[in-house]
Amino acid sequence: MSSPAKAPSPNLGSLPDVVEGLARRLRIGSLEGRYNSRLIVGLYVMINSALTVGLLAVVAVLTQEPFLFPSLGPTAFILFFSALSVQACPRNVFCGQLIAVVAGLIALALFGLLTVPADIDSLSWNRVGAILVSMCLTFPVMIWWGVPHAPAGATTLIVACGVMNTPRQGVILMVAVVVLLAEALIINRLAGLPYPWWSPVKNAPPPVRE
Repeated sequence: MSSPAKAPSPNLGSLPDVVEGLARRLRIGSLEGRYNSRLIVGLYVMINSALTVGLLAVVAVLTQEPFLFPSLGPTAFILFFSALSVQACPRNVFCGQLIAVVAGLIALALFGLLTVPADIDSLSWNRVGAILVSMCLTFPVMIWWGVPHAPAGATTLIVACGVMNTPRQGVILMVAVVVLLAEALIINRLAGLPYPWWSPVKNAPPPVRE
């Protein structure tokens, strides 16, 4: 018989229920009763983030295309640490990242930097202008459209700095976002969590427990 569960930690969000749900589905009895410990929760996030980002890394190596970019790291963390939050829903992740890419490319075009290599070690005034414009476009548009996703702030900086500066690279980046969302849907649903198909979950029921 499993030992009583510890009181949920206010710092762990919905993760204790997610880990417990996954343990019950996979019949891992040893996790029951201590599913809300920091060790178990940390391992859960670590394993799932490594699986999702690792798959993108393999695809990037095989195709020699930029399927892996820095802002996917914080996106993966949000998808598994607070899967039912507004920022983790597919609509906000996809639209937020898309806004960031488009804003970054617009900023590069305005300052004539679409064909200029990244120069983050010694910024030019044009580069500074592109960075400011990309941020000023990304943040308010996400708010106005109701699709906040904090990691998109990193994406638009990556583009504005010239690390990714072509529409083709932007398309590949968005394909990577879709792959990451598909992986998050599979893993979170396996854990019994009602992760949404698109829009944020309203009054979500507790995870499925069998």
